[in-house]
Amino acid sequence: MQKENIDYTLYLCTDRELMSVETIEESVEQAIAGGCTVVQLREKDCSSLDFYLLAGRVKEITDRYGVPLIINDRVDIAMAVDAEGVHVGQSDLPMGLVRKMIGRDKILGVSAHNIAEAVEACRAGADYLGVGAIFSTSTKKDAAVVGIDELKRIREAVDVPIVAIGGIHRENIEVFKGFGLDGLAVVSAVVAQVDIAEAAAELVRRFRS
Repeated sequence: MQKENIDYTLYLCTDRELMSVETIEESVEQAIAGGCTVVQLREKDCSSLDFYLLAGRVKEITDRYGVPLIINDRVDIAMAVDAEGVHVGQSDLPMGLVRKMIGRDKILGVSAHNIAEAVEACRAGADYLGVGAIFSTSTKKDAAVVGIDELKRIREAVDVPIVAIGGIHRENIEVFKGFGLDGLAVVSAVVAQVDIAEAAAELVRRFRS
């Protein structure tokens, strides 16, 4: 899987507290069946061993469908299961250090909230940016709202793929039309829905239409 060819259209972030099914694995597989193109495994409250075992099981699913797996924050877990990449925030390990740890062939995603952070992330070797929160979101209550205008300015300032995140759902996708956004990162808009696959499929249709 060449990282230059990754399709970021629908970037799923897992959340065990919100999902409508029993297991992370089931939510991931249903989301992929609906058209999810990237999966980020995000676990904040489990042990390293449990995270590692879960990541291995999810990796089996993403490999089966040819979808890249990104691990949130935990470089060690990403390397242990040979995930396609890792995503870090502004308060995680330094981006340049993470790039050295994972090598050039793995995907490095970085959260950015303004132009300065976006430019610095690209300088440090980010392969894509997660920009947000675009709208207020209950998924991450402490996330500052970036807004559409700053998202557009970041898009103009950098040339790496950008996914928007934060409060995105099927009713507000229209605002992203026309300025070269590469994808949408979603949580509850997919995993919290009764029909996860159909929710994912509808978001893909609306984004690509």
